[in-house]
Amino acid sequence: MESFWEYLQNLTDAQSIISRGGFYLLLIVVFAETGLFFGFFLPGDYLLFMAGLLCAAGKVDVSISTLVLSLIGAGILGNFTGYWFGFQTGPVLFNKSDSLFFKKRYVTMASDFYHKYGGMALILGRFFPIVRTFAPIFAGVVKVDIKRFSLYNLIGSVTWVCVFTLSGFFLGRRFPQLKDYLQYIILGLIIITTIPLVIAFVRRKILEKKDKTD
Repeated sequence: MESFWEYLQNLTDAQSIISRGGFYLLLIVVFAETGLFFGFFLPGDYLLFMAGLLCAAGKVDVSISTLVLSLIGAGILGNFTGYWFGFQTGPVLFNKSDSLFFKKRYVTMASDFYHKYGGMALILGRFFPIVRTFAPIFAGVVKVDIKRFSLYNLIGSVTWVCVFTLSGFFLGRRFPQLKDYLQYIILGLIIITTIPLVIAFVRRKILEKKDKTD
């Protein structure tokens, strides 16, 4: 019987999610990470890449077309759920106390990202951990027009899923030996997707320090 922490660790391991949970758990994780505020820690980008890579290796029980379309659907539904949650909770979300699965600074980060990029944040935000979870929630808080939100949601989900999943699939087809270096691929993807967050954090600290000095 797995402990809670072992189970949580498995949920942050892309290969474990796919190999142990299969296709349906994969969809649930993508849905949770793109709209449920407690899903921010889930491994979105490299999970999609790994899904494509393992699909090419025949370790996923569905075709690549079914995989891509299903992941796009999960991403769209996740964002709509996040939007609905933000719409219902409104500004109260900014006053919610920090907990294990909620950090107020993540909402603030999504807010800053949205104010900087506008509606495009719902597309660009897909490629940034944490932001992709909270951007649709914040869009609901500020009550973005549902038609505009739906368009950005569709474009963002299609772009995000296709870039990572098809990259993994075609690289897996072209270089079958890649499956023997999964741990290095995962590490590389984690580093790549973390860099923008580190840059944003450092930039925020510099601006805060500058404001205090002024």
